[in-house]
Amino acid sequence: MTKIILDCYTDEPAGLGVPPYIGTYPRYLYGYLKSKAKKENKKDEEIYYLTIDDLRLFLKHGNRKKETKLHEKTNITIHNLTNNSPDIKEIFESLGNHDELYVVLGVHVPGKYLTAMPGTIHEINTLLKALFKKVHVRGKRILTGPAATEFGTRLEGGKFAEKQDLSLFNEVIPEIVKDYDEIAKYSIVGAEIIEQIVNEDGWNYVIAEIETARGCGKGVACSFCTEPLKNKLEFRKVKDIIDEVKALNEKKVKYFRLGKQSDFFAWNVSDIKKILSEIRKNCKIDVLHIDNVDPVRVDEEKVKLVVEHCTSGNIAALGVESFDTEVVKRNNLNSTPEVAMKAIKLINKFGASRGNEDGKEYNGMPKFVPGLNILFGLIGEGKKTQEANMKYLSEILENDLLLRRINIRQVAVFPGTQLDEEAGNKFLRKNKKYYWKWRNAIRQKVDNVMLQKLVPKDLVLKNCIAEIYDGKTTFLRQIGTYPLVIGVKAKDGKRLELGKFYNIKVTGHMLRSIVGEIV
Repeated sequence: MTKIILDCYTDEPAGLGVPPYIGTYPRYLYGYLKSKAKKENKKDEEIYYLTIDDLRLFLKHGNRKKETKLHEKTNITIHNLTNNSPDIKEIFESLGNHDELYVVLGVHVPGKYLTAMPGTIHEINTLLKALFKKVHVRGKRILTGPAATEFGTRLEGGKFAEKQDLSLFNEVIPEIVKDYDEIAKYSIVGAEIIEQIVNEDGWNYVIAEIETARGCGKGVACSFCTEPLKNKLEFRKVKDIIDEVKALNEKKVKYFRLGKQSDFFAWNVSDIKKILSEIRKNCKIDVLHIDNVDPVRVDEEKVKLVVEHCTSGNIAALGVESFDTEVVKRNNLNSTPEVAMKAIKLINKFGASRGNEDGKEYNGMPKFVPGLNILFGLIGEGKKTQEANMKYLSEILENDLLLRRINIRQVAVFPGTQLDEEAGNKFLRKNKKYYWKWRNAIRQKVDNVMLQKLVPKDLVLKNCIAEIYDGKTTFLRQIGTYPLVIGVKAKDGKRLELGKFYNIKVTGHMLRSIVGEIV
């Protein structure tokens, strides 16, 4: 008996599963299948984890990965291979009539990724058809993940979700495991999936995305967001979260993000303290970060707890989306500009310091700073929107506050959202001619100045891992949530070895990345 989990990667408003992150979908699914096999006494059942990179390498490159030459760029479409990759043909051939292939897929938050390319329904259909011609594949095919919802999937912003041909799948199930009591069991068993993940050239590192809650506490959803439409607000048990981290830590995972939730600060102070302190006390952790935070719920106690228990380089991703009060009102956004500014100031007050350079966890970055999300294409957007955005972003600079990053995206329009029903892509079409100018103004006047404040010249950033090549440049990042991209030029014709850690001194600044040299 054979079960295959084919991970095509996921990205949602609450939850990331694009390498180096390992998302919740494949882990829960593995735990469910493993537990089911044990319950049914199927001792010979094999459960394989494969990535879409494995499948691309097999079908497009004859399962041979070539060395990246000095003038070439790392091919990120075949970068994230599992240790099952060499046996992929035999694994697919082992599927019997009663076996199952689970395809995990779907992006609801379009973005660009340094080391991976998520799959689409169109691509996986093309790959599966090619696979069927090459290998006799039997059994049931099941689509799961965000693409299996009514919202579909979209790799690019500024467009509607792609129309999906799901005819190759026998079943379409958004979440195989949804009940939190079941997840408590399956997430522990699912930690075993880590044993099948090996990155390029045998180096192995993953960041585990840990779910803490689902849904949203807002009465009315933000106009563009799918999370409240998929789930009602529900919190996991504190003990279950801690136990899952322990189980993954036992499999040598050292990097964690409490990220699969719409707002980490929706938890009360005592629960936040228990989650963070128990993880630090019971696990060997190199990175513990959080993700989404609603500016409305930022308070002194919660910020202090994150600063005390999490590791440096931590970011609070604030879904501000727009500083235009009219856009805020018409799209039911999380907070007013005044509330957002108050949150930014409070996080900076307690989190902007870098700590002791001789300290064990010092890595050169501030302990905890905000990141902002800005969306183009929302209801009511106009030239005044950019004026408001620039006004408040300039105020952040003038007040000597730090931001780690400003994510600027064109909104993706998903069916069933207020945006789809009220405006569709009306404002995307109306203002598209301004977007490059608006974005460039933020990048030139804010991002570059902010970056020089955040990581000044000659600052040393510790524990940066070399990830990919682009010609003679090696790109590195620290491991964590929204890490900076660092470019290091080849010296004497030699690039840095991928998968190795280096300490890098900042020598220059680009718009959103930096250049450096080994120290």
